[in-house]
Order: sequence, then structure tokens, then C-alpha cells
Amino acid sequence: MNQNKIEQYGDALYDALINRQAIDPLTASEPDMTIEDAYKVQLRMIERRLQAGNEHIIGKKIGVTSQVVMDMLKVDQPDFGHLTSAMVYGDGDAIPTDSLISPRAEGEIAFVLKHDLTGPGVTNADVLRATEYVLPCFEIVDSRIRDWKIKIQDTVADNASSGVFVLGDAAADPRKIDLSVVGMTLEKDGEILATGAGAAALGHPVNAVTWLANTLGRLGISLKAGEVILSGSLAAMIPVQANTNLRVSLGGIGSVGVRFV
Repeated sequence: MNQNKIEQYGDALYDALINRQAIDPLTASEPDMTIEDAYKVQLRMIERRLQAGNEHIIGKKIGVTSQVVMDMLKVDQPDFGHLTSAMVYGDGDAIPTDSLISPRAEGEIAFVLKHDLTGPGVTNADVLRATEYVLPCFEIVDSRIRDWKIKIQDTVADNASSGVFVLGDAAADPRKIDLSVVGMTLEKDGEILATGAGAAALGHPVNAVTWLANTLGRLGISLKAGEVILSGSLAAMIPVQANTNLRVSLGGIGSVGVRFV
């Protein structure tokens, strides 16, 4: 795909984000788009966000970590997107639903790094040593692609369908917890809608962060101290509506809540 098309599609996704108006799948116009092309479009979209001057990169997200989603998108590996300072909310904050297009909530484990991680060659032990702590997290995914009719190239280009995210206040040491067996419950207005466990994220959330560090390393990118890494959903996505309260609880870590208005 040539540079003009990369910029065209990256700009279209940025405009969709700003105007909160979904667009048709990119793959409908570009059936031969590769995943490499899609990441170039993603970088153009992120470049436009940063050029606006109101946000900066604070971390990464990992998506497509469950086998069910991999099968749906016909891929055999996860994807990643960028987190910016404009995306983050705190425990109990209110998120306006009209600030998003078609939001869905996922319960996740967030990693906060105290040391840089530079792949390839990063191991799970390296990830644990580099992690300051883990937090309970909501990722509120959103798609600039109309009706979530996405192929892997569409979601990659769309910054891995990133919307916003909510970090809890409860920090835990991942060296003292087996994150693969951490249980998760996701409640909506007090009713349990989803349950899961850490193993849903590539068998272990640390596996997901290791994959990310090594994938980025092959692209000449390091994970930096202080960055937040969202390690992948632990259960199915939950559609979001206004006037609802969600809470996710992670055994041995803590909980985080968010309101939608």
C-alpha cells in the first residue's frame, strides 16, 4: 500500500474518532491490505492524535489474546495499539457514552513498568522483574468501523479498537500472585455478567506482555519505565449503555469501578 493511501486511511480513522462517526471497513475498499499495512495506518492515526498537542503516549494495549477472537479474525497471534494520556480514567470516574461510538467493556490486568523492556529475547522472568505492580483495569474498547464489522486489518489500523481505559487504585506484586489463576468477575449494576481468569490472556497475562515486548523489539521499539500495559481481556466484551455502573474484581489484586453517563 502506498504512502498516500496509508495517510488517507489513517486520516479517515482520526476524523471518525474526532467526529464520533463510524466509517466502512477499510478492507471493503482494500481487500489486499496486509497487517503490516494496517500498522502503518495505525501509526498515521496516532501521529494525527499527537500532532493535536493534547495527548502523549503512556503505554500499550494488547488485543486478540483469546483463541475465540483469534479464530473469529482468522489469525494466530495478538495485536497491539497505543495508549495515550487522553484515554485514561480513574476508579469511579464517569465516562460520557457520547464521547465514544460503540463502546464495549473488558476486564483486564494492567502492568505498570519500573524498567525498560527491549526485545527480542525478553522472557517472562524479565517481564516480572521489570514490573512495578499490576492493577485491576477496565478497557473500554471502541470501533471507528461501522457495526464492528472488522477483520484483523481493520482493528489493527484502528489502533486495535482502543477507546479509553480505567485503572484501579489497588496495586499488587505480580511476583507474589499466580496471575494465570486470578479469577475475575464483571458486574453491571450489581449483577454478574461475566467471569474469567488470567489464563484467558494467552495462557498467562505475563505471556502477553512478553509477546508485546518481543514484537515491538523487532520493530525497534522498547517498552519504557512508567508505561502502562493492558494485557488482554479475561472474558467476553460487555456492551456499554448510559446510566449504568460497572465493576470488575480480580482475586488477590482488587477491584475497579466506572460509571457511564
